[in-house]
Amino acid sequence: MNIEKLYGEIAPRLTNWLVASGSSYHEACDLVQNTFLKIWKMRDDLHGDANDVSGLAFTIARNLRKNAVRDDARLSFVEEIKDEDAGSVGPAASPSDSEYLRQRLAEAFSKLPPILREAYTLFQIGEMSVRDIANQTGVSENLVKVRIFRAKEKLREILSDLRVT
Repeated sequence: MNIEKLYGEIAPRLTNWLVASGSSYHEACDLVQNTFLKIWKMRDDLHGDANDVSGLAFTIARNLRKNAVRDDARLSFVEEIKDEDAGSVGPAASPSDSEYLRQRLAEAFSKLPPILREAYTLFQIGEMSVRDIANQTGVSENLVKVRIFRAKEKLREILSDLRVT
């Protein structure tokens, strides 16, 4: 099994998924490196194809991220805003402004319940199949489909003001 080739195929999707799940880009890169370090150490025991290793990589990264959040007592989900800056930043002049849209999308994702956000990001950003998501999360394929559908509906509702009619 060629770990370097698998890294090239899996690492970008895994990084994107971690960022979409709330990690900073630098944290995601560290998690991906640690994930593949673990895979490298178990390389002699791996006999599956790339899809099996992909699921394993997402599972390892997910667990590493949970451990990092649990272990880091200083982790803050809300940035402090200085009093003089509060309320001074409004929406962009144009809804087509990419920074404004990125911010709105990030806010919308943060409003999703964690189980919906996880299923949706694994499917859309991690490019995992419904079957692989079900195996990783320990739920049925039908429940994964329901969670993805509900996440799409909730995002559509939250971002309804951005829709072009």
